[in-house]
Amino acid sequence: MNPSTAQARVIVDELVRNTVSHVVLCPGSRNAPLSIALYDAAAAGKLRLHVRIDERGAAFLALGIAARTGRPVAVLCTSGTAAANFHPAVLEADRAGVPLIVMTADRPPELRAAGASQVIDQHRLYGDAIRYFDELAVAERRAGQNSYWRSQICRVWNAAYGEWRCGPVHLNIPFREPLVPDLDDDGEWYESLDGRADGSRWTELPDFGALPSFVVPSARHGLVIACDTGVQAASEWAEQHGWPVISETGGLGLSGGTAISSGVWLLAVEEFISRHRPEQVLCLGRPTVFRQIQKVLSDASVEVLLVRPDSDWPAPAHNVRQVGQWFDEPTKPADPEWLASWRRADAAAAAAVASTLADEPWPSGLRVATELVDVLPPDSLLVVGSSNPTRDVALAGRLRPDVLVHRNRGVAGIDGTVSTAIGAAYVHRGPSYALLGDLTFLHDASGLLTGPAEQRPDLTIVVLNDDGGGIFSLLEQGAPEHSASFERVFGTPHGADLGALCAGYRVPHVVAETLTEFRAALEPAPGLRVVEVRVDRSRHRDLHARLRAAVSAAVSAS
Repeated sequence: MNPSTAQARVIVDELVRNTVSHVVLCPGSRNAPLSIALYDAAAAGKLRLHVRIDERGAAFLALGIAARTGRPVAVLCTSGTAAANFHPAVLEADRAGVPLIVMTADRPPELRAAGASQVIDQHRLYGDAIRYFDELAVAERRAGQNSYWRSQICRVWNAAYGEWRCGPVHLNIPFREPLVPDLDDDGEWYESLDGRADGSRWTELPDFGALPSFVVPSARHGLVIACDTGVQAASEWAEQHGWPVISETGGLGLSGGTAISSGVWLLAVEEFISRHRPEQVLCLGRPTVFRQIQKVLSDASVEVLLVRPDSDWPAPAHNVRQVGQWFDEPTKPADPEWLASWRRADAAAAAAVASTLADEPWPSGLRVATELVDVLPPDSLLVVGSSNPTRDVALAGRLRPDVLVHRNRGVAGIDGTVSTAIGAAYVHRGPSYALLGDLTFLHDASGLLTGPAEQRPDLTIVVLNDDGGGIFSLLEQGAPEHSASFERVFGTPHGADLGALCAGYRVPHVVAETLTEFRAALEPAPGLRVVEVRVDRSRHRDLHARLRAAVSAAVSAS
């Protein structure tokens, strides 16, 4: 047996022993030893292998699987620019706390020094975005290799799973030729290549979640802000202790009598927030979308309690009182009238939004988001793209505690969202949907490419096609005084034919022109499909202004 084959087989076996059940592979020459070992392991039913030709999409596919399972997922490529294409997903995994094991094959040192093809400097390629980096020594024909290889895989898994917070790790693996098994690939080696006799990992590792640290709220007038993780748990805690709870995804995932589905609207009403400034905010995760939430967190008079934050604490006023992994019992009872006033304002705001949208002609982004949230089957997964979709579902959706939401909000980019949605759909037990803008969809259109030997997920992708960057029409750039430059450098119309693009990937596509057609297109069905809704982005700014005015008037009168 040649050294590269021996090393690859041990690495794959130890990954399986460390509970890695999904691996995403990109084809290449230098990573051939691992590719063959992974194929054999998948054929034996030891893991699920996903093969993709686009490294950027492959890494986001792995991220989607890891984000939904909460377990480390490995993604593997050959050397050179292939490894560089993993970088956007590594950055997202870092900021979102997603456990990725990034494995890059490499040339051995003597070939790097000789100007070999497909060579870049892969040492610490991802900078500070990774929890741990290691380069394995080139495999050699000597004893002591098996324990070294297995120990390093355990170390990598341990770092990805995270003592404090999960994240990406990078293992660079140089291979010498031969890169494929010998004809006698079961020949003798210099030692046993077996793992532990009982099938366990080489090194036993602790369960870092066994003893979490707690934050202890101590205010009568408090507010819970839930972001992407733990929304259901935050709802249960708020229900038990009488604190209003809002979410960056509106009513998706929220439940109970303290859930405030119009929270992001209420925080934007100056008159309301001046009378309802919380003493403490219990913030779960890191809010990244709405400026009104950031404004509350930047209020120096508000104490901030952070639960499961990332390394950059979401508190612009630097007024963090406590940081922990979970929330404990409060030391004071909540004021019942405080919650009652939030609920009255919530009802008024929700009615104002519904009334205003009822008069809005079909389709608009907010109408599409409202209808989608309404008709999602129970226990659905909804992957929401950045830009307008993540705002639309929060501003227009009703309470749906039975819907699970995923967003790539670590760095809030549009990269790889199609691939992320497909990865998440692979492991979700229930119907899966995605709501994406047209630029987000086009940016990762290659994520639709699924080879005939690969599984196609049951996923319906709804694309809000406003022919460009509709999000900018809601920002300062979209003001009338900037109209001369807007279309060229912000609106960026593309005129792409999404139907033709989907046909090229053999993915079913339909344009839903009416509300009836849209509802019919969302009926659960097997396989991957795209539902396109074409909207006019020139109406975005006016609609949002009318909604803000309607909510403000209704809340002030409540």
